[in-house]
Amino acid sequence: MEPLNHLESFVQSAEGGSFSAAARRLGLTPAAVSKNVARLEARLGVRLFQRSTRSLTLTEGGERFLAQIGPALATLQEAVAGIDTDDGQPAGTLKVSMGQAFGREHVLPLMGDFLARYPAILPDWHFDNQQVDLVGEGFDAAIGGGIELSAGLVARELARIHVVAVASPRYMKGRKRPRHPSDLAELDTLLRRSSPTGRLRSWTLRQARGEEVTVDLPRPRAIFNDPEAIAHAALMGLGVAMLPMPFVERGLRSGELLRLLPEWHQDAGAVWLYYPSKKLLPPKTRVFIDFVLERFRNERFAQRMQVA
Repeated sequence: MEPLNHLESFVQSAEGGSFSAAARRLGLTPAAVSKNVARLEARLGVRLFQRSTRSLTLTEGGERFLAQIGPALATLQEAVAGIDTDDGQPAGTLKVSMGQAFGREHVLPLMGDFLARYPAILPDWHFDNQQVDLVGEGFDAAIGGGIELSAGLVARELARIHVVAVASPRYMKGRKRPRHPSDLAELDTLLRRSSPTGRLRSWTLRQARGEEVTVDLPRPRAIFNDPEAIAHAALMGLGVAMLPMPFVERGLRSGELLRLLPEWHQDAGAVWLYYPSKKLLPPKTRVFIDFVLERFRNERFAQRMQVA
């Protein structure tokens, strides 16, 4: 019987249309996938792919072979995935990437309940604001935004994120509440400098009925490159900030922060749950995905990220 990695390299290349796509799914280099397929062809004495610099297509023999081994390979993979249990319970190390502040505030609090339900799973959670290569770096899942949805990845939306104007009651004491985004120019502002470009990020707010305003900000009180630091500065009463709801929701609920211009916001895109698009996910990954989706849904996370 052929080595399983040779067969997986062939099937993933056929399904993904390239050695590069197969490499991302399998956590290998394109060269390694190509070598596995070449060894399989040599063993079978059949050319499975027609190769060119731009495309990879199955030969007639390759199509027959894919039809023959596809179901059998899926059965083997299911058997391997089933080993990833302990007395019938999901088990093993669960490697997950997530943003630092978001992970600490919204994902880490779930760990106690998750471990109580699945005690044989060992969380290996990476708190990092840099994008990761989910497949290439061997992650089981990732939570965040901006990861390229390449072949081999699935993304489930957890929430659309609104960016809102906030300030502490201490800062606003004796000051007139803004009624229009242009009024923010009269207040001390806490600005964010973009790490990639070094530019100050402008404030653009949109109203539900469609009006959009870009605010002129002539009075920065302080400049940061980290939204979590801006949130702390706002809590200290240093000025007005525009921040994503995950950073300010707790302060708004406790009354430590006030939402200014409640009819206005900026759309910051979505936060997603990413995982490899394997037909048969390991049990530890499947139960983590289901657990996160269930908890975020039950706690109305998506609704909380859009209203104060």
